[in-house]
Formats: sequence, structure tokens, C-alpha cells
Amino acid sequence: MSKRLASKYKIDRRLGVNLWGRPKSPINKREYGPGQHGQRRRKPSDFGTQLMAKQKLKGYYGNIGEKQFRRYFAEASRRKGDTGENLVGLLERRLDAVVYRSKFVPTVFAARQFVNHGHVTVNGKKVNISSYMVKVGDVVQVKAKSRELPLVLEGVESVERDLPDYIEVNHKDMKATFIRAPKLADVPYPVQMEPNLVIEFYSR
Repeated sequence: MSKRLASKYKIDRRLGVNLWGRPKSPINKREYGPGQHGQRRRKPSDFGTQLMAKQKLKGYYGNIGEKQFRRYFAEASRRKGDTGENLVGLLERRLDAVVYRSKFVPTVFAARQFVNHGHVTVNGKKVNISSYMVKVGDVVQVKAKSRELPLVLEGVESVERDLPDYIEVNHKDMKATFIRAPKLADVPYPVQMEPNLVIEFYSR
């Protein structure tokens, strides 16, 4: 069971945004933070703004720990090009992110659990590691016996999210082909992400 599953909407309230764009989010009714001091909004410092951007991007992908997220930053910094764009590209290559983007499941938390429970193959081989990095041309597919699960049916029928153009999805065969690593502008985030501020946070 995902450790944040029960309290995922607290993340929305703490960050003050509807992070996954879901209609059930409490931020739709209460735009202030949780707790007795939640309604006190002070102008954040530069550090606070950078921290919030980091928490937003990290929180969006579910259960990524700080240590692992820092490793993604280090890898993004090592690569050529814009570090912020590289970071987003790496996060979108996670197997659970590809499963979520392909609308095989309704939430990013469900995607992690779905992968961990062995319902997914990559190029015909079972992969149960949610952080597995998908490569360009890889085919991610839901196993035949898993395709009628209520979770999968809910994901496919969801109208909350659009399919991105960097993943080619065939819902009839329940497979998705990763075409290319996306740029920030390609990713259908429901809220504004600022990876440049995340880079500033780690570069302090």
C-alpha cells in the first residue's frame, strides 16, 4: 500500500494547489492550508518559493523520496542541455509515470502500486519496479489477465487527463510506446511546474 495514499490530498492543501487536477481535491472548496494556522498566508522567501516548487514537482510523482529525487537532479545536471528540462524528462521516463500518463490507472499512486504488483510488462518482460527508466521505443503493456481490473477500467474511462503526444497509446491492446523524452511544455501538468526553481533550490 502506498504510504501517502490516505493523506495525498493533504499535499494539495499544504501546497495550495490542485496538484493532480482532480475534482475530489479539497483545495476546490478550501484554498487555505491544513491545520489551525492554515489560513495565515505570508509572502514566502526566495528559499520558501524554491522549496515549494521542489515539493510540488516531487509530490506530483507520488512517493519519490528526497534521496531519490536528489539523484534525479544530479543525473539531470550531468547531462547536456537545460537541467530543468532534463529533470522533467527523467521523471517522465519512470515506469509508473508512463503507466499513469497512458491512463491505464486513475492516479499516480495507483500506478506505483500497479507496477509493484506485477501487472505490467516492458518489451514483453515483467517489470515490477516503479522507478524503472523507460527508454525511447520501449513498449509498456498491461498483462492480459489484469485488463479487466476495476482500477484499469476506471483509468481508461477517465476524462480528467489528456494523453500526451510523446507516448503512443493503444487502449484496445492496453499498450503504450514511449516515443521520446518530453520537454516541460509537452507535459500535461494541471498546475504550473517550475523546474528552474528546483534547480536553484539544489544549487544553493
